[in-house]
Amino acid sequence: MRIDHVSYAAGPEGLKATAERLAEQLGVTPRDGGVHPRFGTRNVILPLAEDRYVEVVEVLDHPASDKAPFGQAVRARSEKGGGWMAWVVAVDDLAAVEERLGRQAADGNRTTPEGVELTWRQIGVKNVIDHSNLPFFVKWLSPVEDRPSRLDDNATKLTGLTLGGDFPVVREWLGISDAPKGSFESAVEFGFVEDDDCPCLYDVTFETPNGTVTI
Repeated sequence: MRIDHVSYAAGPEGLKATAERLAEQLGVTPRDGGVHPRFGTRNVILPLAEDRYVEVVEVLDHPASDKAPFGQAVRARSEKGGGWMAWVVAVDDLAAVEERLGRQAADGNRTTPEGVELTWRQIGVKNVIDHSNLPFFVKWLSPVEDRPSRLDDNATKLTGLTLGGDFPVVREWLGISDAPKGSFESAVEFGFVEDDDCPCLYDVTFETPNGTVTI
């Protein structure tokens, strides 16, 4: 179990402008990610080091975006002006997560502009709309070399997340309530806003060639 990527919903300036703004801050090159046909969304990828990436995403005027939880989550965040929508954890054993959450994972796919068909399964997206401090989970079916983080070789690293809400609830959601603190993703620092009732993903910190950047 590891952090795979973070998702940022496009603001009123649109997908391209939002992605270019973030890419400039992080010192990376934005890459067109294509359309999620099952979710009614499209994205731009900002590849990072250590097999991670930032996904900048925009909802489409398509029936799927009204039905799919991911499309609903993107629309809800964009309507609030855009910003961090979710953090995403990759797992090898998705069946264990399905059992813990009491629901089935959904299929995901998209064809990249390079013609590569990416496939995965995901679960927990419906919670993102009101609880962006809780990640959703993915299990990649595509080989590592085809995944979004491999689009470019970048030095920029994801190094921290700041969350609101209840820390024990996040640990329970991850299935690590009984594990020692620091047992999950020791390379990424987690900060929690004390005495805060908003279950939000507040900001994400990166180490770039030009120094530390928090967005």
